[in-house]
Amino acid sequence: MASYSIPQLRSHLFYVLMAVAGSIVLAAMFSVHSMEQHGHIITGMNNQIVWGMPHVFAIFLIVAASGVLNVSSIGSVFNKPAYKVRAPLAGLLSIAMLAGGLTVLMLDLGRPDRIIVAATNFNPTSVFAWNIVLYSGMFAAVAVYLWTLMEQRMNSWSKPAGFAVFIWRFVLTTGTGVIFSFLVARQAYGSAILPPMFIVISFAWGLAVFHIVQAAIYEWNGKHLDEYVQKRMRNLMGVFVIASLYFVATYHLTNLYFARQTEFERFILVEGGIYPKLFWIGYVLLGNVLPLLLIYLPALDRFKRIPIASLLIILGGFCLLYVFIIGGQAFPLDIFPGYSVSSSFADGEIGTYQPSLPEILLGLGGVGVAFLISAIGIRVLDFVPRELPKK
Repeated sequence: MASYSIPQLRSHLFYVLMAVAGSIVLAAMFSVHSMEQHGHIITGMNNQIVWGMPHVFAIFLIVAASGVLNVSSIGSVFNKPAYKVRAPLAGLLSIAMLAGGLTVLMLDLGRPDRIIVAATNFNPTSVFAWNIVLYSGMFAAVAVYLWTLMEQRMNSWSKPAGFAVFIWRFVLTTGTGVIFSFLVARQAYGSAILPPMFIVISFAWGLAVFHIVQAAIYEWNGKHLDEYVQKRMRNLMGVFVIASLYFVATYHLTNLYFARQTEFERFILVEGGIYPKLFWIGYVLLGNVLPLLLIYLPALDRFKRIPIASLLIILGGFCLLYVFIIGGQAFPLDIFPGYSVSSSFADGEIGTYQPSLPEILLGLGGVGVAFLISAIGIRVLDFVPRELPKK
């Protein structure tokens, strides 16, 4: 009977994980092929709800890709050693998640080849056109930043590069929020609070992803995270969760202040079927209240409370985006306040949506792409934090 050492078992497990992630990506590609052959009729999307589950996955990955860079910014821009040694890993995760999110967006277009038209015919009045520049610039900025961190002779440039990334990620997340805040054809959108809300929630989601990856790396290598560093990062994540919950609450309270938004808020928070359940149970309870209890209650130390809290924050993020993106499209636009509107084009009717398997597989494919890039990068290059500084 053959016996294997721990390194050999881990090597075998690595290839198993690569095979699983690769299979998910292949399934996503098959889903894209099916949607291109048969059209979006095989999905749950329709003329009213044109952004479905793929966009939920894509927006989460893109927003988290910006937020995870908060770890590197604290290290390089604000000179905190405990975070600086983790900056390369944060940069890798940012590139991986951004690539995964953009892969989903590209392949959900129906005609991905038409991105060439957008790239060669720049429209300065389009927020979507500006986002092409922002996403491309983000890849370049983070790549240069990683170079300054990992090439010893370039270390002196790490702070300027880190500061550039710090600014660029704020602009990129603002651009993501602006896509919705400039969209006045839906009751849920068209609010100036959305860009700063997206910036703040990106901090919580990005740090949650970082915590999970860091915990997996340390467990894989048989290492223990220093309690001092763990406490600082745990408390920081708690602050971000509270801040994101505050901005989401402010967004809904602001809508409730305006009479024209009252019906929408009643729909999304009380009477909208699946949407209030996802918001109150998925986002508020599971995605915020429970993680805060896990973060701040010492009595729960015997559990792996930080990875569990991080997973719950990510789950809550998906619930929030589902409610915001899909629920926001489902509610009909109140074109004539005080009047009932109806037509053969479903004006005035609540939109229906049921996620289909191809959509879910495409979204998971973006996660698979991010996982493959991260896992291969960590295995091939030196992205594992080597130091555990005390200050």
